[in-house]
Amino acid sequence: MEFIVNKETKTVSIAKEFNAELSLVWDAYTKRELLDQWWAPKPFTSVTKVMDFEVGGRRFYAMVGPDGTERWAVQKYTSITPKTNFKFFNAFADADENLQLPGSDWSFDFIALGDTTTVSVSIYNESLERMERIMADGGFQNGTEMQLQNLEELLAKLSRQNAH
Repeated sequence: MEFIVNKETKTVSIAKEFNAELSLVWDAYTKRELLDQWWAPKPFTSVTKVMDFEVGGRRFYAMVGPDGTERWAVQKYTSITPKTNFKFFNAFADADENLQLPGSDWSFDFIALGDTTTVSVSIYNESLERMERIMADGGFQNGTEMQLQNLEELLAKLSRQNAH
């Protein structure tokens, strides 16, 4: 996994290659029932309350800790080019979907090469302070690595199922 933080541009860039076909990787990022299986780093779980994967739609979900603590967030989809790219505005929220601003703009690019798919993510933070708070102590990077490991395991399982 490539993970680059650029404080000057207030961006985080993440790239990861998966041993899975494009359509499977795309589905893992865009279908509620798959997203909830990998989006949260263990021991947390991802619980989606609302998901409308369309421009103008949103995903409202919580990362739930082992003790039941919920950390809510909203992703508002701003652009979708099927199996190529999608973008959303992301902000933390409370359980009633009241946003905690500032937020961040995420862009996901999907590139297929044979049986592998690379996903490149660019995250632009409206506020350097917010970005630094999220990046503090390596928590976001570690959580991202754990998430992507979850995704790798899920894709391997789904690939095996599709092969049968």
